[in-house]
Amino acid sequence: MFNPSQQDVRRFFCETYRKHRAHEILTPIEIIASDWIKQHPEYTSTLEDMESAIHADYSVENGISNPFLHLAMHLSIAEQISIDQPPGIRTAFIKLSQRLDSEHEAHHHIMECLGQMMWTAQRTGLPPDGAAYIECIKQR
Repeated sequence: MFNPSQQDVRRFFCETYRKHRAHEILTPIEIIASDWIKQHPEYTSTLEDMESAIHADYSVENGISNPFLHLAMHLSIAEQISIDQPPGIRTAFIKLSQRLDSEHEAHHHIMECLGQMMWTAQRTGLPPDGAAYIECIKQR
């Protein structure tokens, strides 16, 4: 199982943005990441400075949104939808996207459910509950 460090994730997004701007060939996962970066131009100044990005403190106490967490969640959700895992997420996403008339906004709603599922799993020590995750998305 791939378990990247915080620095690995930050380097990945900064390097993907650099390659995109330099018109270099992107891997399939970089293409998906680049598409999400394009939809979040507010993060580009952060992505341009890899050294600062790697050492930035995005703790809740600082009140600053973590662009790397946000982009990583978009990437994770896109992967979940592409393989329909947990089962039913693709259908739930399609319905939510249609209801909101925006795939991007649907992703943001799903992020809330994903965060809730992960928080619950960490708090209880139990595995993430995919069925509860899908139900949360359906309730949106």
